[in-house]
Amino acid sequence: MSDRYRRISYAVWEITLKCNLACSHCGSRAGTARNQELSTEEALNVVEQLAEVGITEVTLIGGEAFMRPDWLTIAKAISDAGMRCTMTTGGFGISLETARRMKDAGLALVSISIDGLEAIHDRLRGKKGSWQSAFKTMSHFREVGLPFACNTQINRLSAPQFPLIYERIRDAGVVAWQIQLTVPMGNAADNADILLQPYELLDLYPMLARVVSRARREGVEVFPGNNIGYYGPYERLLRGQGEEWSFWQGCGAGLNTLGLEADGTVKGCPSLPTSAYAGGNIRDRSLREIIDRAEELRFNLKAGTAEGTDHMWGFCKTCEFAQLCRGGCSWTAHVFFDRRGNNPYCHHRALARAERGLRERVYPKRAAAGLPFDNGEFAIIEEPINAPWPQNDPLHFSAHRIQWPEGWEDEPEIVLPVMVQSAR
Repeated sequence: MSDRYRRISYAVWEITLKCNLACSHCGSRAGTARNQELSTEEALNVVEQLAEVGITEVTLIGGEAFMRPDWLTIAKAISDAGMRCTMTTGGFGISLETARRMKDAGLALVSISIDGLEAIHDRLRGKKGSWQSAFKTMSHFREVGLPFACNTQINRLSAPQFPLIYERIRDAGVVAWQIQLTVPMGNAADNADILLQPYELLDLYPMLARVVSRARREGVEVFPGNNIGYYGPYERLLRGQGEEWSFWQGCGAGLNTLGLEADGTVKGCPSLPTSAYAGGNIRDRSLREIIDRAEELRFNLKAGTAEGTDHMWGFCKTCEFAQLCRGGCSWTAHVFFDRRGNNPYCHHRALARAERGLRERVYPKRAAAGLPFDNGEFAIIEEPINAPWPQNDPLHFSAHRIQWPEGWEDEPEIVLPVMVQSAR
């Protein structure tokens, strides 16, 4: 196989958009199945194509993946083809018997979404009892010996409870935890009040660093999502173990990541808005051809060249990390401003603004259309850091709202490794 087809090694595959939850922050607006979702025969052919182009790991998602009747057939085919098969789920309604079948099908790891303590989680997930069911699912995985992790959306509802969330999932037996910031895609675009403001990152990141440090000491590996961090004082701590090269090095969409939708649409990243980044459909062209030729999957191939920053604008265009960072997570930037290249969710940016006595705030300018993976458009304003906060904003996040567990008062001070004090 030519090396050019090996640039993508990880795929996230939405096998159905049908879902048994109704999350207020769901980017795909999941609920009912897409029109003309792939048949079993077509899906098994996709498995063959994924293996052929060099994919080494496939994560099954939805909607809710297990709402598709043949989902375990697909999972087993992935595993039998020599690829690692993982899954992300809301965990609502997975029985002990289903957990056994999942392990028998070859699933290597399952990640359960936990977005708060019980009341907040159920509120965000749109169904009472979803928190209890998710933890029951974890107990089933533990009983059958199927390794499991958790993933958490960080927003104004979940952020104050973040340390408490960690303790609950640690005690449940997770081996890993993925965290990311909620951004205005899909349903979350319609609920902008729950989104963190860029200035609030200044209180968020010291808390994240403290929790992540403790989690790693206690044996839980933490994986930051692509919109976490960016060259603040905790960058290497959050993105690795403090190693010198553990820092953000640009969007990987189409470079190491692939996204597939249930109707066969292919994108360079599963989170990217479909209308702007769909590179084709496997019903029309082979996966190999889409990867090799679709311009929508190739926009990051100019990384490291003089043209690699042509798309950037605003603060990101002027930043000293511009050529390396390339505007952070393309998904995050696009769903805020309807184009990539200027990312408001950047710790370095918030710190740089604060040094000048400024802060940034975003607000909705144009509503989303109401389609899966859609976005509206936000405007950003710069204002004095000591300006009065807008009225009627009860969810405003600050360090004073953080709920620390008992016994954390003696948490050792975080000692940043050499060269981490500044990521420059």
